[in-house]
Amino acid sequence: MKVSALSSVNVVPHHGGHRFHWQSRSFSLFIARTTSSKSVAVACSASSTTSSSSSAKDLRRILESPGIHQGPACFDALSAKLVENAGFEFCFTSGFSISAATLALPDTGFLSYGEMVNQGQLITHAVSIPVIGDADNGYGNAMNVKRTLKGYIAAGFAGIILEDQISPKACGHTRGRKVVSREEAVMKIKAAVDARRESGSDIVIVARTDSRQAVSLEEALSRSRAFADAGADVLFIDALASKEEMRAFCQVSPLIPKMANMLEGGGKTPILNPLELEEIGFKIVAYPLSLIGVSIRAMQDSLTAIKGGRIPPPGSMPTFEEIKDILGFNAYYEEEKRYATSTNQQLSKGESSSLYSIQRRDQVDTEQTSQSLKDPIVEVITPDDMYNKYGADSSRNPFSGIWSRTLRVKITGRDGFEKLDLRIPAGFLDGITNIVPALGGVNLKELLDDAAEEVGGKLLLDFNDRMGDRIQVFLE
Repeated sequence: MKVSALSSVNVVPHHGGHRFHWQSRSFSLFIARTTSSKSVAVACSASSTTSSSSSAKDLRRILESPGIHQGPACFDALSAKLVENAGFEFCFTSGFSISAATLALPDTGFLSYGEMVNQGQLITHAVSIPVIGDADNGYGNAMNVKRTLKGYIAAGFAGIILEDQISPKACGHTRGRKVVSREEAVMKIKAAVDARRESGSDIVIVARTDSRQAVSLEEALSRSRAFADAGADVLFIDALASKEEMRAFCQVSPLIPKMANMLEGGGKTPILNPLELEEIGFKIVAYPLSLIGVSIRAMQDSLTAIKGGRIPPPGSMPTFEEIKDILGFNAYYEEEKRYATSTNQQLSKGESSSLYSIQRRDQVDTEQTSQSLKDPIVEVITPDDMYNKYGADSSRNPFSGIWSRTLRVKITGRDGFEKLDLRIPAGFLDGITNIVPALGGVNLKELLDDAAEEVGGKLLLDFNDRMGDRIQVFLE
């Protein structure tokens, strides 16, 4: 029997310098047995952990670098991508937010291990920054914790947060929390450390305790010390109630990085800025509700606008082009060119994806093909053209005499703030209903005919829509 191509295995000192763990490089083990008739090769690969190990190394570099580091909490691939695009070095997943976004249910243990792993894999594959995964209480006993950690490694997580709550768990800043015994909690951290070694991974283990609210501050500090001794890389006490408690926590096992949780909107922990947290002694800080919170409010506001016969105002959402850019449409089109065949290249020369080209394709005459493909003829119509063609003297004009007049549409919200104030040529009646759908049932043509001969401005409409907004239409 012959064994070859074994890579080296390094022993890397653990944070704090007093413990060691195995860090394995990606390797392949080839065992070849030669007989008189044939050779049989068996290959074993550890490539499934390569991505996770790489991101774990990146996360460890962040933990070892000076200063405090911020990590917003995401809940899906898109929110994670936006975190990366905003320039953050890493992010968390939030069980609270994932439960809200995927199940529309509270963070009270409804999400399963499998659902969290599946969502986590989508998130880690969407970004190149390290992601720390919320693993609740490991979804069972110490043996379940080992399976959970290995599953999170395979999903591509750089770090994992394990807490000591009983099942079903509760959100850290809500009532009804209970924790397992200190001995059981420590054994779960030891099981996670063993699973990491067995997997040849370097995933960062964040040990969280909820015993501050469930038992006492003293118990939380004692558990943190025990977690550090068991091999945790980062310590986290949730729901600390004051700056004094936060200082006391950061004095525990001072060589081990500490994590802070800034629960936006009103939790038990004081909201401090990054400089204050760094001064106290924290290394990383999570912002668990910002993204899911603003998403909920933005969707509520948009639905209110739509129900009131409007669309969300331009400033409240990105343009379609911006959305496409975020999602990578342009990059997709560029890469797609690498795999273009002669057939679809020919099609792309004569066909465009734009609506104008699709509509125009059937109008191309065979005698004009060569010219039209190079120089498409576009007729630009201006209000002056329309006025000259269908002027006040023309019987063909359904709005005789008013084309040069202007319609002013004004919308004032129930709170008294102005939501819309625009002016358009009075002849564009079809277009105005696209802007303010609530005017769709109003006979504006009749109102304009009645006011066509009047000099100066006139209020044509003044009413409140179903949402209580005041809509006014003037002829100027």
